Amino acid sequence: MAEKVKTKGMNLRINKQIREQKLRVIDNDGNQVGIITLRDALAMAEEAGLDLVEIVPDATPPVCKIIDYGKYRYDQTKREKESKKARHQIRVKEVKIKPNIDVHDFETKLRHARKFLTEGNKVKLTCFFRGREMAHTEIGRGLLEKMCEELSDISTPEAQLKRMGRFIHVVLAPGAKKK
Repeated sequence: MAEKVKTKGMNLRINKQIREQKLRVIDNDGNQVGIITLRDALAMAEEAGLDLVEIVPDATPPVCKIIDYGKYRYDQTKREKESKKARHQIRVKEVKIKPNIDVHDFETKLRHARKFLTEGNKVKLTCFFRGREMAHTEIGRGLLEKMCEELSDISTPEAQLKRMGRFIHVVLAPGAKKK
């Protein structure tokens, strides 16, 4: 039994897999031949040494094109790759600190956050508390506010600082505030 040829994102019937008897056919030059029978369309494709590919199966009658199927598939995958390259995926990178962080460590974490933001990623700054540190959450809040202030030239906080259990966090988006 003939099945549809499955390529990434495409389910196309080619040559003898096409079941409709009347087809709207486009030749290999891009000219519309018109509505003809499946047998005539297959004969035209065979005469040209190419494949009959069902491009729009939902139309009435279905639209088929006489093309080299391998080349068509190659062009489609190439086009998909180009469109994937064009769009930049924004990721959320996390930078974790503790309330008793040393100055040098703070500066290192700040450099990492700055690097992530300049690459176009969002940064989630998190301060987590252990044991008795929970009694002094204002220290962690102060550190995060200082970090946000240091990064304010290249970023904008998406919301205020939030406390959830043993964590205080804020998400910074790339792009400076409008003054």
